[in-house]
Amino acid sequence: MIYETQFFGFTPQTCMMRVYLAFQDHLFHMMLVIEEVVLKKLKSMHDTKLTPSSIRRSSEKFLAYTRNHFHQLFGKMEQMLLQVVLSIPENVLLPEHKCQEQYHYTASEFEKLQEEVRHLEHRVKGEISAQQALKTELEEQKATQEQLKRILQWFDGLDNVCRVHGASNLKESFVFLKGNATKLQTVMQEVEDKSKKLHTKCSCYQKEEKRLADQSPKVSKSY
Repeated sequence: MIYETQFFGFTPQTCMMRVYLAFQDHLFHMMLVIEEVVLKKLKSMHDTKLTPSSIRRSSEKFLAYTRNHFHQLFGKMEQMLLQVVLSIPENVLLPEHKCQEQYHYTASEFEKLQEEVRHLEHRVKGEISAQQALKTELEEQKATQEQLKRILQWFDGLDNVCRVHGASNLKESFVFLKGNATKLQTVMQEVEDKSKKLHTKCSCYQKEEKRLADQSPKVSKSY
């Protein structure tokens, strides 16, 4: 009944159950209307042995009898409707399943197709991951290129500075810079050595002055 449910939008059993309940409700409503009409007629009749309670018992008996027979008949009617009306023949396809007329697969072939689909999905996920990795790598390469570009610009500026000072190429520029750096280190070392010597001489002079001051005689005051 899955195919019928897909076509109708509801299960055939649910449809038959709704029909059954609707008939039961309608039968009960009709019995109430008939009973009300009989009671009105009873009020206009004289010298009768009928009472409202006897009419109610008769209505209940008739309702039970009708329900019992309807239940028996409904079983046969339900079977016929499920087989003839609410069923789709095996050779009939829904519009969205028309492709099955062209492609027929057994259960094993269908399982192979599903396995192939899972394999393709796995490959697609792998391709997506690889594309994401390549995208990340390209972004890193762009950042590296920007850094290289800044370094080259710095080298160009350095080369121009060195050319101004007489160096013809970058190698000579490095030699020039290295020589200047060595000279600068030498000068700094000389300045530091001279500073130490000067500091040592100052200390010696201070000690000598202190020693001479300690050796000079004290002059006493005369009154």
